[in-house]
Amino acid sequence: MKISVRNLEPTKVRLTVTVEAEELDPYLDAARKEIGKQVNIPGFRKGHVPGKIIDQRVGFASVAGEAVNNGVPELYSKALNEKKIHPMDQPKLDVKEVPQSSTDDTKLKFTAEVEVRPKFELPAVEGMSIEVQKPEVSDEDVDKRIEALRQRFGTLVGVDRPAKKGDYANIDLDAKIDGKSVDSQEGVSYELGSATMLDGLDEALDGLSAGEETTFEGTLEAGEHQGEKAQVSVKVNSVKAEELPEIDDDFAQEASEFDTLEELKADVRKQSETDAEGRQATEARDAFIAQLEDGLELPVPSGVKASMIEERLKNAQTQGNAANDAEPTDDQKKEADEAVEKELRDQMVLDALAEQLDVKVSQTDVTNFLSSIAQQYGMDPNNFINAIVNNGQLGSAVQEVGRSKGLLAGMRAVTFKDTDGKVLDLTKFLGDEAQEEENESVEAASAAAAVADQVSSKADAQTDGEESAE
Repeated sequence: MKISVRNLEPTKVRLTVTVEAEELDPYLDAARKEIGKQVNIPGFRKGHVPGKIIDQRVGFASVAGEAVNNGVPELYSKALNEKKIHPMDQPKLDVKEVPQSSTDDTKLKFTAEVEVRPKFELPAVEGMSIEVQKPEVSDEDVDKRIEALRQRFGTLVGVDRPAKKGDYANIDLDAKIDGKSVDSQEGVSYELGSATMLDGLDEALDGLSAGEETTFEGTLEAGEHQGEKAQVSVKVNSVKAEELPEIDDDFAQEASEFDTLEELKADVRKQSETDAEGRQATEARDAFIAQLEDGLELPVPSGVKASMIEERLKNAQTQGNAANDAEPTDDQKKEADEAVEKELRDQMVLDALAEQLDVKVSQTDVTNFLSSIAQQYGMDPNNFINAIVNNGQLGSAVQEVGRSKGLLAGMRAVTFKDTDGKVLDLTKFLGDEAQEEENESVEAASAAAAVADQVSSKADAQTDGEESAE
């Protein structure tokens, strides 16, 4: 197989692949065998029709077409491996030449244009040292958590005074355009200052008492008239203020399993310290990736980037219940561009790291990964995994697992220190390498045992067949 590579862009290449006759023959034979199972030819049983007869009766063009459809993707993959090219997207394949008969000297020739990972060299992770911030938990952090817990045990009580920020008002709304009512709601509970409904509603309600009403101009946020200006009448039915419990031992007993406030605070501090350690591990991860990328020239594939940005903006629209034809703002476009750029850079670096560390991904790794995702979405793991396989997304899952394992392996090889110079123990977050190797050894042993069982079964079946023949 002859392969030539032409760089079209820093992250895009065109491969021209010329396949020798002997390399195409296995695909032609497989195509003849498959066609032979589907056609009826007098004098021959299905699946036992000689290749020459298939060529005569069905036509070599049909055989070659089947062989090309099945062979080109596999030959393309072989070409990528031979040239050590890492694709970032599906290729655009174009078959240029195909032999027209079994005696035709024309060689199969096809091109493949594909966006690829640029070539770059990662620094060695062995001996790398990275500093991250020391996690600290202050009394103020504990007090904030206690206050948040206190908010959950607050109650609303009616007040006989004008509404102010933080109060909850029960209101009726009626929006009119050109004097015609286009939307109305009754008995809506709204927190003043939350800015979760109509623009201008907070200002209109501020200072109103129960029984009073006013009118203001606002922009409708949803519905048939979304984005249009309307005259909105709002009436206050009642005003309630939040009443919070005193922070004392009684509160501790009501809000937790502890008898005293001091015990509750000690537990909250412990939780805060655990969370701080988690944030430190996240910071260590981000710092590690940043260290790998430092000084690297990493252009990202433009086509892949454009598709990912479009998908991200589309998802943001759907989640925000925006109209399908609403144009994303410049800020949204900029945010999506920066996020996708970073995501692609991180993916390329982690892929290269996994290759550098010779990370192996087992079937169990992928199954566990997909099962965990299925559980997050409340789906049946088997159905989810089958859907992934049927949609051709298994390769992406394998890549994700490889990146994750490469990241963990790389971080285990690095020394992380806090700002005081203390070496950090991140085993709780990174896992134990020895245990992982043991698990992989068990998986390999299980696979070997399964193969041995299959070989043994086949040998037994063959022996039984020979004994029957005798």
